[in-house]
Amino acid sequence: MTFHNPDDASLRALFSQLKTIAVVGLSPQPARPSYRVARAMQGYGFRIVPVRPLIDRVLDEPAYGSLAAIPFAVDMVNVFRAAEHVPAIVEQCLALHLPAIWIQEGIVDQAAALHAQNQGMTVVMDRCLLKDYVRLHT
Repeated sequence: MTFHNPDDASLRALFSQLKTIAVVGLSPQPARPSYRVARAMQGYGFRIVPVRPLIDRVLDEPAYGSLAAIPFAVDMVNVFRAAEHVPAIVEQCLALHLPAIWIQEGIVDQAAALHAQNQGMTVVMDRCLLKDYVRLHT
């Protein structure tokens, strides 16, 4: 079985339901792609929740050491970690019954993506959240 990303209509529906995005691996460094993407999405009105151990705040939001440490609901997890970390992140999302995961451009784990999809999660992989948001909303 091969993983397929959602079509544009499904992505539009996903974006229309999003309010809070947990960003796993969000860097506090403005030059890093995770920071630039998260800051831009924050500018579009989404609440960004940094998930990165040993960091107190990023983008004026408190940071959490893990997805399980977030004390409120999130609508989607955006992953900026190397592919070898994706299976564990997927398992955390499934344990927390999170509805969607977006695995950033250049990060691929077919088995983990299929597993999450088969468990009912909306999964986007190897795509840039910001690029797709801008493409579908301009």
